[in-house]
Amino acid sequence: MKQQKKSSDITIGLDLGDRWHRFCVLDKSGGLLEEGSVRNERVFLAQLSERYPGALAVVEAGCHSPWISRYLQEQGCRVLIANPRKLRAIYQHERKSDRRDAQMLARIGRLDPALLYPVRHGTAEAQQDLLRIKLRDSLVRARVAVINSVRFTLKSLGYSVRNPSSERFHKVAMEGLPAALCQMIAPSVAALEELTARIKALEAEINSLARTKYPHAMQLQQIPGVGPITALYFVLKIEDPTRFQNVRDVGAYAGLCPKRDQSGQSDPQLRISKCGDAYLRRLLVSAAQYILGPFGPQSALRAYGLMLAEDGTARAKKRTVVAVARKLAVLLLSLWKHQRPYQPFPLAGSRLNLQQTKEDRRFGTIAVHRLEAL
Repeated sequence: MKQQKKSSDITIGLDLGDRWHRFCVLDKSGGLLEEGSVRNERVFLAQLSERYPGALAVVEAGCHSPWISRYLQEQGCRVLIANPRKLRAIYQHERKSDRRDAQMLARIGRLDPALLYPVRHGTAEAQQDLLRIKLRDSLVRARVAVINSVRFTLKSLGYSVRNPSSERFHKVAMEGLPAALCQMIAPSVAALEELTARIKALEAEINSLARTKYPHAMQLQQIPGVGPITALYFVLKIEDPTRFQNVRDVGAYAGLCPKRDQSGQSDPQLRISKCGDAYLRRLLVSAAQYILGPFGPQSALRAYGLMLAEDGTARAKKRTVVAVARKLAVLLLSLWKHQRPYQPFPLAGSRLNLQQTKEDRRFGTIAVHRLEAL
């Protein structure tokens, strides 16, 4: 019992690497107990945790941090996952090294864990489902790269391909081309056909997951522009809708809120922080572009965006898309958290219903008041 109490006051800083991890062990008073390297294998991590049962392990978020943090927790350690974007004392140090990084993690974690801006990893099951969506995105990017290479090849030889969708490109790419050119691009076209088949298979799996395993994702698809991938990825990233006391905080979580550099009388307007998951932010922006586009149905969210873009400048349009994406994230979390059905015009009265056939801009002022409640 005494050993457990003693070990609970110990802090272990782990600087994670691909093959080796550098560690630093501090006692309650900050004295150095042990430091060294450990292989990136479960058996060696278990040996480290057995020497200091119940210790606080501090690691930086990265490629290996999800499974390592879960494994150390299974071994009885308390784990803090530091946000690397907030640790300038580490990544901007003039004498940076793995040994110093591990020591800095341990000392900051022992002093005040809040300085680490700790993040929370999801479960292993959620991580696998997230990676399924990420793998589909990597295949889509690979398909775009192959299509662009085929287009460039044909244009350089004086031929062009009409502009079909990416899913149908392999079907029309060789129409009207000489036999020699068809033979030359045949391997790329075959690769496109295989990529398209794999993408469709992954999309079917994602749709099945959204329907059977994550019913909340189906609820979020009520919003026009939010498809199975966006809804499911949002649910998997948030996991627990009650983790945010204020639903507006999800905008900052997605990196869609502006940074701030206030000092004295100076408080300039800065760009968004781009913190958090870049793919989640990209999905929200894509949904916002659909809502503001020519096929987006009338809604308070659309009217809010159109009002912001009234001056018509390119900068205003970009800022409008970001603002609508931020409001969309808040709306998604609000529907999920409170289990409410989607209403295009929330709290709409009879006066608003009579005006739904007018232009979207007519709802600008009303939409702002309705969305301020989100």
